[in-house]
Amino acid sequence: MIHRQANILSFWQQLENTIDNLLGSEADNNFDADNLLLEYRNSLQKIDRNLTFHFERDEEDGPVEMVFGCDGYPESISNVLSLVGAAPSIGGIRFIAFNHRYDPVPAYIHLGEDVIELKEFWYSFRIENGKLFMAVYMHELPASLDMEPRIEAVMIYLDALIGEYDLMTRVSTLDWYELPTDPLDFGLRPMAELRDHFDALKSEIKLIGLTYH
Repeated sequence: MIHRQANILSFWQQLENTIDNLLGSEADNNFDADNLLLEYRNSLQKIDRNLTFHFERDEEDGPVEMVFGCDGYPESISNVLSLVGAAPSIGGIRFIAFNHRYDPVPAYIHLGEDVIELKEFWYSFRIENGKLFMAVYMHELPASLDMEPRIEAVMIYLDALIGEYDLMTRVSTLDWYELPTDPLDFGLRPMAELRDHFDALKSEIKLIGLTYH
């Protein structure tokens, strides 16, 4: 615990000393100080190997947001919260724990040369004994989920729809299936409806972890 706190303090001291250089590298909401970003990542790995970060700016003149996460590993949630809880006050930048919901939810996502639309995906879920079991459906489900852009897109959409924290702590399992010819006949819903459906039943779901199948 003492070692982790020392690494957290060291990370924030490093960032305070270098943030002006990073913000000065911003162009069109991109940050190109690669060596500095690598140093930040290396420092975070000393706290917890699962910790991640990225930068966002919602409005052209708004503050830069540095968003910390843990790449979907529930065991690292407390370290994200401890890290952000120890953040210093720095003008022009906000420090945020986990990807929050997006409003509006994007209708499509660019991943490399791929354009992946929200309407491509359907879902179903059930709640049993306070646990939420979710399934996602798509055409031509790949044999391997690794390195599949559409799987990455779904995870981005899920963050946007219900938020990264709720995804990690209220979804017990996430399964993947081939989309049937007529999804409505199988009681499936378009992914765009997930937020309202989830929020209506959220109080019934216990805080738990996330397991992939």
